[in-house]
Amino acid sequence: MTANAKEILKRAEQFNVKFIRLQFTDILGIIKNVAIPIKQLEKALNNEIMFDGSSIEGYVRVEESDMNLQPDPNTFMIFPWSGGTQTEARLICDVYHTNGQPFPGDPRFVLKTVLQEAAAMGYQVMCGPECEFFLFNLDDEGKGTTATYDEAGYFDMGPVDRGEVARRDIVVALEEMGFDVEASHHEVAIGQHEIGFKYDDALVSADRVATFKFVTKTIARQHGLHATFMPKPQFAQAGSGMHTHLSLIGPDGRNVFYDPEGPFQLSTVARQFIAGLLHHAPAVTAIANPLVNSYKRLVPGYEAPVYVSWSAQNRSALVRVPASRDQGTRVEFRSPDPSCNPYLAFAAVIKAGLDGICQGMEAPPSLETNVYEMSRKERSRHGISNLPTSLMDAIQALQADPVISGALGSHIMHQFIRAKEQDWHEYCTQVHPWEVQKYLGVY
Repeated sequence: MTANAKEILKRAEQFNVKFIRLQFTDILGIIKNVAIPIKQLEKALNNEIMFDGSSIEGYVRVEESDMNLQPDPNTFMIFPWSGGTQTEARLICDVYHTNGQPFPGDPRFVLKTVLQEAAAMGYQVMCGPECEFFLFNLDDEGKGTTATYDEAGYFDMGPVDRGEVARRDIVVALEEMGFDVEASHHEVAIGQHEIGFKYDDALVSADRVATFKFVTKTIARQHGLHATFMPKPQFAQAGSGMHTHLSLIGPDGRNVFYDPEGPFQLSTVARQFIAGLLHHAPAVTAIANPLVNSYKRLVPGYEAPVYVSWSAQNRSALVRVPASRDQGTRVEFRSPDPSCNPYLAFAAVIKAGLDGICQGMEAPPSLETNVYEMSRKERSRHGISNLPTSLMDAIQALQADPVISGALGSHIMHQFIRAKEQDWHEYCTQVHPWEVQKYLGVY
């Protein structure tokens, strides 16, 4: 048994842990878990826990259903809301076949594979996501609504209410679980909030996004609220994004995106990375914005990116370079929303940037004007195209992009496309209230 595993057993005994949740995600990014009593923890740390993969979205057929969970010791965390005789902890797991081979349908494996490619190029990928979410009231049956008595706006403070208190308690829980929370505040829309945590290695950040969603929903429920990461739950309000900041660290520990002599103090590698993001943006959109509802957010008028461009000056572009330089030099990819599977989304975004470096792509000039205010003719003159405007458009772009689809692998590609085409078919065959209101009395 490894030293880390022995340390986990020691901590579990020290904090009187009674149950362990072995967590992993399905292809859609939903957290699943196998709960075990403390007496099974040593067995779990020896990679001896099996589960039925045939019941998990996009995993395997009944004929090959036995799967193996292998915990990552670095992800051991105690749930701060548990205690006494019910203290619980968790471990995030990698999924393996029974023959000891990694399961290609495990989203965490996909991200680790892309990060290995980056490492072979001499880079460690750092990632910092900004997660937005809504807090809504529950109905009499305990189900989530889109109702809130919160009337605050961006950075507002108000009388203490459940939303503000819940956000505070979410931050406290995250910090007790080892997060380095940098800021939390009210966002633009009523009932909308953001909690930002410090950037880290991309795999660590993906684990934290998955954990963040789980913790946020749990604490909100304790306050009688429903937390949702649905991108656009309300008409005529801003949607929730997950702006993702990325940088590459070289073998010497220096940020390779920084060049004091380059344009905007950006290195050639940084500009190539940006070019890769722009080139593959349509395909990445299918993974970073995976719901039918995602495309209700990606519309003009709500500060969400719509056009494929980059800028070192303004926030209207898809890719923005924040002002910080030297070790803080980074690119911000602004289209992802928090409904995405963070492992697949980070894998797709990173692969796009790495391909820009490998192919020596050249980024177009930085866009200095507000792209939202440009006419279609002006955008065309600058070579600015649109992001996909629907889930099906994005899926078709993904299928046409061998680099991004290849990074996902054939198993996840097949299962992801199947699930999203089903969503689109269901959506297209529904009769929506807007249609009834618009047409019933007229026609």
